[in-house]
Amino acid sequence: MKRRFDKYFPWVFTLSDFFASLIALIICLVALNYFGYLQSTTISSLFPLSLLWILISSLRKDYKIGRTDEFEYTLKRLLGTLVWFIGAATVLWLPLRTPNLQLISIIGLTSGMLILMGSFRVGLHMVLRQYRVQGNNYRNAVIIGKGGTSPKLADVFRIRKEFGINFLGYFDNQADCSLTRGGVDSFFDQAHDLDLDLIYIHEKLDEPLVKKIIDFADENYIKVKMIPGGSLQLEKNLSFSRYGDLFVINVNDIPLDNTLNGLAKRSFDIVFSALVIVFILSWLIPLVGLLIKFESRGSVFFIQKRNGINNNVFNCLKFRSMTPNDYGDTKQAVKNDPRVTKIGAFLRNTSLDEMPQFINVFLGDMSIVGPRPHTVPMNQTFKTQIHRYNSRHKIRPGITGLAQIRGFRGEIENPHQIKSRVKLDAFYINNWTFLLDLGIMVKTVHELLFNRENAY
Repeated sequence: MKRRFDKYFPWVFTLSDFFASLIALIICLVALNYFGYLQSTTISSLFPLSLLWILISSLRKDYKIGRTDEFEYTLKRLLGTLVWFIGAATVLWLPLRTPNLQLISIIGLTSGMLILMGSFRVGLHMVLRQYRVQGNNYRNAVIIGKGGTSPKLADVFRIRKEFGINFLGYFDNQADCSLTRGGVDSFFDQAHDLDLDLIYIHEKLDEPLVKKIIDFADENYIKVKMIPGGSLQLEKNLSFSRYGDLFVINVNDIPLDNTLNGLAKRSFDIVFSALVIVFILSWLIPLVGLLIKFESRGSVFFIQKRNGINNNVFNCLKFRSMTPNDYGDTKQAVKNDPRVTKIGAFLRNTSLDEMPQFINVFLGDMSIVGPRPHTVPMNQTFKTQIHRYNSRHKIRPGITGLAQIRGFRGEIENPHQIKSRVKLDAFYINNWTFLLDLGIMVKTVHELLFNRENAY
């Protein structure tokens, strides 16, 4: 089952995905019927929807599950397919269009399909991995050139059996370990007997030799991959740019550099913040404003200069929670801070003082999720103390973030706290996904309800 598997798997995937989508649609329909939606819809009318799902899934080639792909990639592809499916279903499927656009039905269908098909796709991915662990659907591979990161790659093949890569050994002129099959020249003599699928080339091999290996691989239908050196073995995904016939590696690209990713995040920010402004801030601002005015003189809002994307300074909005003072930018709030008013203490304890920042989100100064912005003076201090501190300004700052849900919120009492924040911010920036944002938002709500220890 070395190569035949790849021939049959797309058909197995498509057939199983069809039945899984049909079952998921039936479950969604039953659930929506229970709550009084889509009651005139019959189960038989769901077959065209399943065919639509398979058409979109096939066109997007969801059946191509790479042997080194993680579960997150599977969910990311599913999310893209689901967006196309819901958009097409909303236009083409009559029950969603009559008598009016049924927003609740669309949201329910989207949520149900995301959960059910997500579970199926991840489950199928897990089965595929286990199938490879058992020694099936494998690929024979060799590494030409030992040293640097080559042994680490060999260790990955040995440890990550689910990748299904059968490592046959090295070809190197100097190495003499037990896995060395011979010198580089002997590769060309032995290759035909090894039934090779993959060749990994050490980056420091001479250019003429690399070209000779690639030409040989092309003639024998073998895939070739280059192993980057230690300086490029970074904890991020590398991408490439093409300049005519020359390719260069983009070392520090981040997911939000991708136009579609940035558009998706910004679109969500605009829609979500607009809903908050219309349905919550429209009455919350007058109410809280009156309470603030009754207790102390001063403005309703506390407007503070903070550093945003690309270190640009913006006016960050908060409900004023302190008596007017000259230390708002330089002195952090501490427990039992005498500057905090009574209504201010309530606002800070419930985090309601941060609600006006949804206006900042709508205006484009902030995002709902991202690194928390610091004041300009604090920024000036931290960037001299923390290595690569300014890298957290690659994206818009957020109302909440990964560091905040991991316990690093509120007052910064020691260097460990700010260093931990910066590390978590860097992880978020380099590993952003829409699902990560949703997870952080859900966790933030949990923290607001059950963990108020550092809110003061």
